[in-house]
Amino acid sequence: ARYVEVLSERRVDGILMAAPQAEHDAGLGRALRGRLPVVSLHTIEGLRVPLVGSDHVETGLLAVRHLILHGHKAIGIVSGTLGRHVTAARMRGSANAFKEADREPPDDDLVEEGDWTTAGGYLATMRLLDRAPQLTALFVHNDYMAIGAIRALYERGRGVPEDVAVVGCDDAPVAPYIVPSLTTVRVPFEDTGRVAMALLLRIVGGEEPPTTSTLLPVELVARASCGCAVAGRIQTDSDTQEV
Repeated sequence: ARYVEVLSERRVDGILMAAPQAEHDAGLGRALRGRLPVVSLHTIEGLRVPLVGSDHVETGLLAVRHLILHGHKAIGIVSGTLGRHVTAARMRGSANAFKEADREPPDDDLVEEGDWTTAGGYLATMRLLDRAPQLTALFVHNDYMAIGAIRALYERGRGVPEDVAVVGCDDAPVAPYIVPSLTTVRVPFEDTGRVAMALLLRIVGGEEPPTTSTLLPVELVARASCGCAVAGRIQTDSDTQEV
C-alpha cells in the first residue's frame, strides 16, 4: 500500500501488479480502489481488477494426467504454499485428473506442503517419504522444489524415473539441464508480462477493462524425469548441445 501511495504521488498513468502477497492484503485493495488503472497477475483482496495469468487448473490436470497415463497408482504431491490461489488451482486440476481416470484423489498422507524453494521441496519430499514410502510418482508444484525432491529421492535410494517419476511446474530455465532432465508444465511467464502490459496500456488509453480473467495456455513438456524416452536438444545462445 505504501508503494501505491508513492506511485500515485508521482502521477503514474497505471499500475501493473506482480505481487502474490496482494492476495491477502486488504489494505492494498483499499489503497488502489478508484485511483488508477490497474492490471494484476494475482488476485487482490477486496478489489476486482483485470487479471492476466495462466490456467493453473489445467497445469495440475496435465501433470497428474501424464503420470496416470504412465500407469502410476501411488502419486504423491508436493504442493505450493497453502492459501495461495495458484496452489489451490493446481490442486483442483490434480483432483480433476484423478476424477477423469475414475480414481479417488490422494489422501492427506500423499500430499505435503512446500514453500516454492529447492530446500523446501527437499524437506517436503523427505516428510512425504516418511509417511508414504510406497509412492511411485511425484507431482511438484514448481521446478525448484522438484529439484529438491529429486535430491531427497536420491538420498533415500530411490532412482528417478526408474523408482519414482517426477513432474514439475513452470519450465524454469534450469529444467532441461538437471539430471535427469525435468518433465514439467510450461507456464508462459514472459507472454504473461507482455499481455498484461499491453492490456494496461489499452486501459490507460481509454479502453474499457475486461470483466473476465485473461488466462494463457500451458503445455506439458516431456523430458526424462517422468520416464519418457525423449531425445532432446538444448538450444543455447552460442551453440547447440546434445542431451
